[in-house]
Amino acid sequence: MAVPSEPVLFNKAPSCIVGPNDDVIIPRGSEKTDWEIELAIVIGTEASNVSEDKALSHVAGYCICNDVSERAWQLERGGNWMKGKSAPTFGPLGPWLVTTEEVDADALLMVLRVNGEPMQQGSTRTMILRIPYIVHYVSQFMRLMPGDVITTGTLPGVGMGYKPARFLKPGDMMERP
Repeated sequence: MAVPSEPVLFNKAPSCIVGPNDDVIIPRGSEKTDWEIELAIVIGTEASNVSEDKALSHVAGYCICNDVSERAWQLERGGNWMKGKSAPTFGPLGPWLVTTEEVDADALLMVLRVNGEPMQQGSTRTMILRIPYIVHYVSQFMRLMPGDVITTGTLPGVGMGYKPARFLKPGDMMERP
């Protein structure tokens, strides 16, 4: 997909959040369930219209998210991404929350395997948008509250990007080594 002129924002229903080792359930009617490993920003203090230079002071820390997405529902059913991203179990988070002091979030290696095969591997160093900008940008449109999670965008290697496309099937195993 082309890089948009502004970040694409969408919500995931809180009911989609599960633990990092919980099963992801492919919903009835899903044909294109996809994986997306991402860095997740966890908000620590209320933030509304914050500047980039103050943005990190509102971040409690970071964790890993698998932004599981049903691509047909997301992209082929009227353009509302929430439909493809909010099914129960489509938001595995964790297993750890690391504080901003504990890690350089601009240099983290992220890997996602499906059935033992590395599908996504890369570094936050290659993210298109930096974390302070992401927090600043989102805070222009909503009040961020402690515990809110912002996912930052995925690495190359999602299933829909393969030729031919590859999507999850019942019994597939996703893991982050």
